[in-house]
Amino acid sequence: QIDKYLYAMRLSDETLMDVMARFRREMKNGLSRDFNPTATVKMLPTFVRSIPDGSEKGDFIALDLGGSYFRILRVKVSHEKKQTVQMETEVYNTPEDIMHGSGTRLFDHVAECLGDFMEKQQIKDKKLPVGFTFSFPCRQSKLDEGILITWTKRFKASGVEGADVVRLLSRAIKKRGDYDADIMAVVNDTVGTMMTCGFDDQRCEVGLIIGTGTNACYMEEMRHIDLVEGDEGRMCINTEWGAFGDDGSLEDIRTEFDREIDRGSLNPGKQLFEKMVSGLYMGELVRLILVKMAKEGLLFEGRITPELLTKGKFETKHVSAIEKSKEGLSKAKDILMRLGVEPSHEDCVAVQHVCTIVSFRSANLVAAALGAILCQLRDNKGVGRLRTTVGVDGSLYKMHPQYARRLHKTTRRLVPDSDVRFLLSESGSGKGAAMVTAVAYRLAEQHRLIDETLAEFKLTHEQLLQVKKRMRTEMEAGLRKKSHETAKVKMLPTFVRSTPDGTENGDFLALDLGGTNFRVLLVKIRSGKRRTVEMHNKIYAIPIEVMQGTGEELFDHIVTCISDFLDYMGIKGARLPLGFTFSFPCKQTSLDAGILLNWTKGFKATDCEGEDVVYLLREGIKRREEFDLDVVAVVNDTVGTMMTCAYEDPNCEIGLIVGTGSNACYMEEMRNVEMVDGEQGRMCVNMEWGAFGDNGCLDDIRTVYDKAVDDFSLNAGKQRYEKMISGMYLGEIVRNILIDFTKRGFLFRGQISETLKTRHIFETKFLSQIERGREGAVWCPVRRESGNPARGGVKGLAPLVLLLPSFKCPGVSSTAALSVAKAGATGSPSPSCLPQRAALPPCSFSRIMHQTVKDLAPKCDVTFLLSEDGSGKGAALITAVGCRLRDAEQ
Repeated sequence: QIDKYLYAMRLSDETLMDVMARFRREMKNGLSRDFNPTATVKMLPTFVRSIPDGSEKGDFIALDLGGSYFRILRVKVSHEKKQTVQMETEVYNTPEDIMHGSGTRLFDHVAECLGDFMEKQQIKDKKLPVGFTFSFPCRQSKLDEGILITWTKRFKASGVEGADVVRLLSRAIKKRGDYDADIMAVVNDTVGTMMTCGFDDQRCEVGLIIGTGTNACYMEEMRHIDLVEGDEGRMCINTEWGAFGDDGSLEDIRTEFDREIDRGSLNPGKQLFEKMVSGLYMGELVRLILVKMAKEGLLFEGRITPELLTKGKFETKHVSAIEKSKEGLSKAKDILMRLGVEPSHEDCVAVQHVCTIVSFRSANLVAAALGAILCQLRDNKGVGRLRTTVGVDGSLYKMHPQYARRLHKTTRRLVPDSDVRFLLSESGSGKGAAMVTAVAYRLAEQHRLIDETLAEFKLTHEQLLQVKKRMRTEMEAGLRKKSHETAKVKMLPTFVRSTPDGTENGDFLALDLGGTNFRVLLVKIRSGKRRTVEMHNKIYAIPIEVMQGTGEELFDHIVTCISDFLDYMGIKGARLPLGFTFSFPCKQTSLDAGILLNWTKGFKATDCEGEDVVYLLREGIKRREEFDLDVVAVVNDTVGTMMTCAYEDPNCEIGLIVGTGSNACYMEEMRNVEMVDGEQGRMCVNMEWGAFGDNGCLDDIRTVYDKAVDDFSLNAGKQRYEKMISGMYLGEIVRNILIDFTKRGFLFRGQISETLKTRHIFETKFLSQIERGREGAVWCPVRRESGNPARGGVKGLAPLVLLLPSFKCPGVSSTAALSVAKAGATGSPSPSCLPQRAALPPCSFSRIMHQTVKDLAPKCDVTFLLSEDGSGKGAALITAVGCRLRDAEQ
């Protein structure tokens, strides 16, 4: 009979799944910038970005205001053998007249209680950090600010809604003048609960309160939080789910009793979900049902007493007592008799059943809303099965004998693809406020040390001007005959005396060797009114054993690749002119002769250094005895890049490579090139600037990380400038920083994974991906084994993402960009060509580099032209120019 009477309160799993879907939509609206103003579930950012990691320490004060009692705690977190927490607590009463009086009176009362507590603790002379648990809906723009949106739980103090509670409390403390306090954080009780439990279980990423009121918080991905700038890491969101249904979305499951409760409340039309599930209203809900059933003759033989008609007489603690498995019926009889009723045994059974239905509905609705949060966490992590911990507090959850079990069972039924641990908060949310403060202290100190460490990468304008001046000195040393031999920046003549003039015509072969991949190209250049360049190419791999084998093996492999390409194109019988882009330091004696000075970029083939690479190529072709080629020119990739861009823009006179390695070339006046006879015209000079600093002239700006990368490289002490700026080394610099920060406890909970110890595992492309923002969580090879699981579900990733705003991989890459700009042109306006394989995305690297060139060379109007076709086309164009000049001489 009662089941039939309260049928509307018996919710099926289908209905609960529907409620879960509705709450998920409300969460999405609350997180959205466009829909948040009208959303009922406000999804408030808390600016809590991390849970405790076990390294916190210090002496903290916590205030906990959220009901008729007000708690103050002193929390000492120490590290001796293991992290321990000592707490001392005082509970103060918050009288009804203060709860309903003025805001000034309320905060004066809080400040008076805090003063009393500090007096008892004998710490009035200390300025300890304070965490403030304020269990009401607040809008925050930072951790130490909370603008009260609306009062709940019978509080109605005037002049507080719309004001910053931290400022109001600080003002009350200052007015007293007998002590000082540094309020570092204001948190909701749900956040405090999550942080308290997070101290014991680092998987905890949800906080849940089911007591006088109800609410939940959880760790959300920053990329989903439109109301806060930034996409990296996570932030705790205070859902304020008590207001779920205030827009009418739960009308189909609200009963006449829910509506009567709402009409008689202090805030009609608000907090409708909370009124259906929380401890403040559960007893009253049962009373209203009992009254109606009695009126209809279903209970107490139709007798109704004044006590039963009195609002608030049937309390939620009575519901808990009546639902106890053994003495529940006797408790029901005692409680009903105190209400003036003389119940029969059947009446007691019926009342117990009513209590069960009401409390069961509460647990089911909370499970549905919690299920929506768990689904969000699972989807955020992209995992098939979620493993997480929910920190729980609240008198209803703790005191009701069946509530917790029902909640757990329904949650697991609604979200079967999750392993959820429910962890009871033993110390309440006050300890959590202290832990939030401790985490804030830890992060602030870590950020300070990180900023201090990375400050060395942030070069000042004055430092860059100094570097520019030093590069100019090195350039002059390389150009002069008397100092060329000892110069580190070699300024090598290339014997390229002209850029394309548009009359080049014919079919040319080009080879492009400068890394692990090797390209062979056929370039068809047509002059006339409609100039065209048609290119065909094929890419071949160079195995590491060939790169580091013998010179003969390397050039035999190159010739084999050429043979395959000629077969592929069907041109093996033709003796085509060939240009050879050879991206290593060479001393040229003519356009078609280049003596290799030293290998770079991981190449170590023997019997090549000191030899003419064109001769080695020709000898390889002879050994093959399949075809012949006319090797017209050997060029560096920077020269090839310049020639490619000069074909499009005749003003181009600088070539710049910023990729695996880095180098530059430019057209120098012959009168300044002392290594080559003649003073007329110009010649392209290959700077080989990677060796800049090999004489120690950059030691004042090299960091310990630069030195570590150099020490473990194949050519220690050489190419120092290149190792500071190029793509081959940037990732390795970051890896060394990560290892250092991990050793110092800033990342991955101080645990260095075996993967992270692997040299070159952190590739430069990861910097590009991290700097793109929303895709910042992609560096899989490093995250695979980085310490204990982090909150984001990706092992060890979350701590780094958390620190990115201050840590900034851009700190490293931006310095590289600045460094590339250090040469700072001082001549006439000219385009500078960059290869397409620049190390980092245009949004950071190229933008910073362009701006820095502008700052360091303000009298120059420089255009940067991206080389779309690489240096291989440039080699063909040099060959075409060489053939044109050779034909003219003949």
